[in-house]
Amino acid sequence: MRAFKIRHILRGIAIVASLPCFLSAQTPVPLAGSYTGTLQAGEAQLHLVLHVTKSADGAYHASLDSLDQGVYAIEASSTSIAATTLKLEVASVGAHFEGKISADHQTIDGAWSQGSATLPLVFHRQKAGAAARKPTDAVFPVEGLWQSALEAHGMRLRFQLHVSHDTEDQLVGALDSLDQEVSGLPAINVQLKEAAFHFEIPAVAGVFEGTLNPAKNKLSGNWSQTGAEEKLEFVRSDQPLELRRPQNPAKPYPYREEEVSFSNAAAGVSLAGTLTLPKGAGPFPAALLIAGSGPHDRDEALANHRPFLVLSDHLTRKGIAVLRYDKRGIGKSTGSADKATTLDLAADAQTAIAYLKTRKEIDPAKIALIGHSEGAMIAPLLASQTKDVAWVVLLAAPATIGEDTLLIQSELIGRAGGLTDEQLEASLDFDHAAYDLVRTEKDGAALNEKLNGLVKGSGLDAAMPPAVLEPQLRMMESPWFRFFLDYDPLPNLKALQVPVLALYGQKDLQVPVKPNLALLKKALQDGGNKDADIRELPELNHLFQHAYSGTPTEYAAIEETFSLEALQMISGWLLHHCNN
Repeated sequence: MRAFKIRHILRGIAIVASLPCFLSAQTPVPLAGSYTGTLQAGEAQLHLVLHVTKSADGAYHASLDSLDQGVYAIEASSTSIAATTLKLEVASVGAHFEGKISADHQTIDGAWSQGSATLPLVFHRQKAGAAARKPTDAVFPVEGLWQSALEAHGMRLRFQLHVSHDTEDQLVGALDSLDQEVSGLPAINVQLKEAAFHFEIPAVAGVFEGTLNPAKNKLSGNWSQTGAEEKLEFVRSDQPLELRRPQNPAKPYPYREEEVSFSNAAAGVSLAGTLTLPKGAGPFPAALLIAGSGPHDRDEALANHRPFLVLSDHLTRKGIAVLRYDKRGIGKSTGSADKATTLDLAADAQTAIAYLKTRKEIDPAKIALIGHSEGAMIAPLLASQTKDVAWVVLLAAPATIGEDTLLIQSELIGRAGGLTDEQLEASLDFDHAAYDLVRTEKDGAALNEKLNGLVKGSGLDAAMPPAVLEPQLRMMESPWFRFFLDYDPLPNLKALQVPVLALYGQKDLQVPVKPNLALLKKALQDGGNKDADIRELPELNHLFQHAYSGTPTEYAAIEETFSLEALQMISGWLLHHCNN
């Protein structure tokens, strides 16, 4: 289930570090990388760093650092490449850049336009590892890029620290919290006195006190925040510390893996996925994995985790075949993700069931649905309307009407994030007003205008960059959101007659145990379901990770992807029903 609250997204702009590139002379250099340039504005010089990245879907993204101003990760609101021309729009500062890309991708020669001024600007590719050394024009030995990780409460937060000087030769800095996708938190009181180094991050009430070693490549000290203090060491490097995901399986797998595709002919959609099959001839029991809300691929990848990869690996090793697939419009699947409602996604899942039944390795009488969050709304819908489903596993299943799910989620996440009662009340008032607009205004253009007016009236437009705000507004204007707002899962839960395993995490703030577990349990009882196992799992969050507070901002910082206890409950329950 998406965390929809606009105000809970903290500067969702990721800084991109340059990566070393080891290429032969015959291999074309990719455009992605880091580039440096100097903007001459009258007597002043602004030293800029341009970071260009390419996502898995082939789209380019860009961000900028203004070193002299101590501002980092200024997100380009749009990035386009046509032939040899790069165009950037930076809406947050009202600027535009257009440049010619050299054939070897070493320079981008163009012009920067801002207000009434247009200035020449040439970017040169930064050499691999350049940011790991003290800059040649540094005034202070502490200048450069630094990496660290704060480990506390079972979480590991990776930090990236930028230190440079401004036009007055004063130290400036900013901090990125990589695992929370928060970039460019401004530092104040950045000071170096002999070897003692100090900076403060007011946005999180954090203070660092440390010492620069004689080799000028380590900062060792303590990080203080909200009364707690932890040891913290920064190392000079342009490479973020390794992301730890110990549960991700490594190839070769002890089972068969096959790329597959199947079609929802009625919708004109082709869905791509992965079928994993235990060794042997079969036929095997099978599980279809149905992802939660949002643009998820077959692994339900989010927060640098791949929960469906971990779940499918666990089940297949236990002798259960698993099909997982990219949602329409995502990965290798066709169609439009923006136009699909929950019902459309349910129709896609129905075609996946039909595909499983065509495979000789699959026992058609032993097909289970495993749905997470919104997927746990889709699974009862399908299982209550077809005889093709033998069992259902519901992970964090919403049982309240969509609007209530969103409001409860917003309040819990806001309270956990430290909002006061007054701020929570204002937040929920905004939500009610926005949802009323979505219900009453059927014209898309008019809805967009009214939602933007509501945002401006609340002051959110001044607090959030367009790159973060605009996708949230588009989501609220989508057919999916209009449908979800009034969808009631209870009728399909009451109609569910196949055996059910329903699991909830005690610390889930997106689909909280209260009131969802009680409502789901009553719906199944009222419908006469005779085989329902409903459990609350201590200390687990919405992703079934062991968590500290349960907030979505923790997901990426937790190294565990999927609780082993939860995995074993799912496989054990399924195997018990397969064998009885």
